[in-house]
Amino acid sequence: MTRLFVLLFGLLLVAGCARAPDAVTFHATDNPEDLADWGLFTIEDRRITPHAGMVTYELATPLFSDYAQKWRTVFVPQGASATYDPTGPFDFPIGSIITKTFYFSVPAAADRPGASTEVLKVTPATYQNGVAGLDLAHVRLIETRLLVRRAEGWVGLPYVWNADQTKATLQRAGADVPLALRDDGTRTDFVYSVPNANQCAGCHTLDHRTRAVEPIGLQARHLNRTFPGAGGTINQLERLVALHYLTGVPAAGIPRGADWSDTAAPLDARARAYLDINCAHCHSRTGPARVSGLWLDSANADPRALGVCKPPVAAGKGAEGRAFDIVPGDARGSILSHRMAITDPGAMMPETGRSLTHKEGVALIDAWIDALTGVCRVADAPKFAMR
Repeated sequence: MTRLFVLLFGLLLVAGCARAPDAVTFHATDNPEDLADWGLFTIEDRRITPHAGMVTYELATPLFSDYAQKWRTVFVPQGASATYDPTGPFDFPIGSIITKTFYFSVPAAADRPGASTEVLKVTPATYQNGVAGLDLAHVRLIETRLLVRRAEGWVGLPYVWNADQTKATLQRAGADVPLALRDDGTRTDFVYSVPNANQCAGCHTLDHRTRAVEPIGLQARHLNRTFPGAGGTINQLERLVALHYLTGVPAAGIPRGADWSDTAAPLDARARAYLDINCAHCHSRTGPARVSGLWLDSANADPRALGVCKPPVAAGKGAEGRAFDIVPGDARGSILSHRMAITDPGAMMPETGRSLTHKEGVALIDAWIDALTGVCRVADAPKFAMR
């Protein structure tokens, strides 16, 4: 009996002393409950830092998620590389891991930033770039989503952070996090929704024919921009090539998406980039919303498929009496703009991923629609041009 007690005590002691791995650890089949078991980050002195091999990246135009800031990293196993694709997601090898950590800035007076329900709306210029990790002194971590490339394909796993910002646990069913957004003295209460595993697959299934989960952001047009990191502030594709994370990148002809917030860029390019990243994973010729006939990917050059003078297929109450997806020169009369502005879960677009209206994004699309010319007729969609 005494020997059995000693043995059990020893096992408990070992378990209690177990620590997270010091290096990235690929799990080929199991889904650890603790994010730390993947060996992706270290949290110390109120700072979260990436482990060796984790490369921070940013998109030309990011997806809107209730004004959350995002820290994105990608890991490719040693001796392997992803393969370049000019139009779609890069082909990553088994063992690759993509992370996206969602967080908000909190007021400086917050004693426990991770427990604060009050969060701040900040401009892109104030984002932490994440290259050397994140300073947690005034940050509330919400969730870290993983896309893991296994033998059977990509798997999405959502991890939710605790109030002490010391641990994130797997939440396959998702989670609802009550928050209050502060914007120039205005307070807006909302619920930030962490998607469940099925919702991850719903957005990341880019081709209905294969039903395969794919990365959205790791595509040439979204990554073709400069960003700090290994080698300095250089083009991200150049960095990935130099690190042997990516092969097959051509010397010229790489597509480049616009920065939606760059007012020096053409309005049309900015609006199309915004619709591409926020809508086109569903609204494309192969996406889940293909039957709508509304294809918002940047490669689409057909005005009718873009929504110009196109009657909706199944907008339901999302139309509210509007006849066309886009009415040139009339953003208020366009279904596209209306559904982006509302927050009714049964009518808004995108259907998931937000509880708030992206005011700046809606203003961009409104300006773009108002700058289009043409007259809508039910019979056809005439040519249109920028004013």
